[in-house]
Order: sequence, then structure tokens, then C-alpha cells
Amino acid sequence: MIIAKDVHRSFEHPSGTVAVLRGVDLEVQPGELVTLAGPSGSGKSALITLLCGFDQPTSGKVELCGQSLGTPPSWRTCAVLPQSLGLAGELTLAENVALPLRLDPARRGEPVVKAVAALLAELGIEDLGDRYPAEVSFGQQQRAALARAVIAGPKVLLADEPTAHLDHHTAPIAVRVLRRAADAGAAVLIATHHDLVHEAADRTLVLSEGRID
Repeated sequence: MIIAKDVHRSFEHPSGTVAVLRGVDLEVQPGELVTLAGPSGSGKSALITLLCGFDQPTSGKVELCGQSLGTPPSWRTCAVLPQSLGLAGELTLAENVALPLRLDPARRGEPVVKAVAALLAELGIEDLGDRYPAEVSFGQQQRAALARAVIAGPKVLLADEPTAHLDHHTAPIAVRVLRRAADAGAAVLIATHHDLVHEAADRTLVLSEGRID
């Protein structure tokens, strides 16, 4: 479950305090896929960053799976697909995807190679697993980052524009993978401008001027 209660986030700027989030309240239940709509600059990315623990609210409270969020949680609790993708440049795509499983002591005995290969094949990048991020397109990197986010079966999945670099052939595949994560029981929140993603959602929230309408 994802819960935000009266979340504010502001930053100091030479011209004064800039309020990015102004009292956001939301809940996403297990098994639910919720999309977050809103114009650029409305605070969608800032909210995703707070919900995964990469940043802290100026005031208000964030809870994941019934626990107040302090430091970033494990991949098994909360997986995130940021706009920057966050792939490790020194690892191949397959190694990046496998990372959440290899970092989890409880999952190390699982058939990691087969699980990674299956996801890469579904996302159409099975022939690129031995390449490094810099050696493939940004869209291919984005699909690898999506595979990394879902491979551990997280309880919470946060994604920021997960189809931004995908074409009309690959975007539906990514949406199917995200929808499947929710159907398997994850609480999924996706910031997106893509109508295809909104159509797959259980409901859509609109963020405008730092508030959810």
C-alpha cells in the first residue's frame, strides 16, 4: 500500500521559497494500478521521488506497506523506474536486471538467469543482455530498467514516464508488464502523459500546481 498524508515539498531559491507539492493526499491499494496525470512542472516527478524515499517531504507523512518511510526501502518492498532510469553503466543489461534478485539474500537461490532471460525476451531485448547501457538506445535501456523494476515482484512499484522512449510497438508490451505487476498484488503508481497507460489504469489522479484535484 502507498499512502501520502498532507505531503508538502518546497525548495529554497535565491528568488524565494518554491513550493512544488502543496498538501498531497493519496492512497494506492495492493493490486491497484493508478496513474498520475498533470502538466510538466506540476510535481509528478517530485512526488514519485518522495514516495520511493529518494527525497524527504518538507512536511507530511509517507507510508509504504504500513511503515513510515525513512531511508529508501529494499527492491522487494518498493521498486522504482525513474525517468533517469538509473542503470549501472558498468553492468550489462542482464546484470542490471538481475541486480534486485542478487542483492536479496532470500532470493539468491532462485534461477536468476532464466528469470532475466524471460523478461528480456518479453520486452524484445533478449539479444541485448550482454551489452552495456551505453551500447543500446534509450528506449532499450528503458525496457531493461522496467525489467529490473518488476523482476523481484515488489509490493510497491513506482514508475515515472515508463513509456516516454518507447514506440507504438513496444509501449503496449511495457504497459502489459506494469498491469501484470498490479494484477499480481503490487500497488502500482505511474506518472505518465501517455493515454495508453491511463487506459490500463484502475483510476487516474490529476496533479495540478502541487495538489491532487
